[in-house]
Amino acid sequence: MKLIIFGATGTVGIEIVKQALKNGDEVTAFVRDPQKMQTISHPNLHIHVGDVLSLNDVENALHNQEAVFCALGDGRKGKIRAEGTKNIIKAMSKEGIKRLICQTTLGLGESYGNLNFIWKHIMFGMLLKKAFQDHKVQEKYILDSSLDYTIVRPSAFTDDQITNTYRIGFDGSYKKLNLKIARKEVADFMIRQLNTSEFLKRTVSISN
Repeated sequence: MKLIIFGATGTVGIEIVKQALKNGDEVTAFVRDPQKMQTISHPNLHIHVGDVLSLNDVENALHNQEAVFCALGDGRKGKIRAEGTKNIIKAMSKEGIKRLICQTTLGLGESYGNLNFIWKHIMFGMLLKKAFQDHKVQEKYILDSSLDYTIVRPSAFTDDQITNTYRIGFDGSYKKLNLKIARKEVADFMIRQLNTSEFLKRTVSISN
């Protein structure tokens, strides 16, 4: 497939790029700084330089693509990420692309007995409160759209107040305070959504 990946230089985004290329997909990485993609060289990898705040940049990047991946970061830039998500959805509608697989970090629920709960509670409850709210806005944009979406939340928590939420747990080896929680596994799961409809129009909470 011809895939475009927003947030391709992030920790999860890089893994999505690698996994998609491994699967034989044609990948366009949407980046602001192409130097951050220098570690990956592949004939099926194309770099598109632009800014998600520019609807024109996003539309140009989406031309002739088949599916969209959004690997969003921590949201420290506030509304920039939410407005970027809005532009992506607008451009997808214009280009006729329906499949969106998006990773956000949202939810303060059960901890499954590991210390990540404490860390995330502090980070998202206090230090990154604006980021948490920003991700809520992003998810609302997606949920209100007509896209064939899957939202993936790679975190130690789930939020049972949001409907259509499913839990997927990794094995016990990940139950430790590790801020690089199962990033490759999250990316692999997101890529697998291209070939399944099991989680179509769903929010999947992956707990480590």
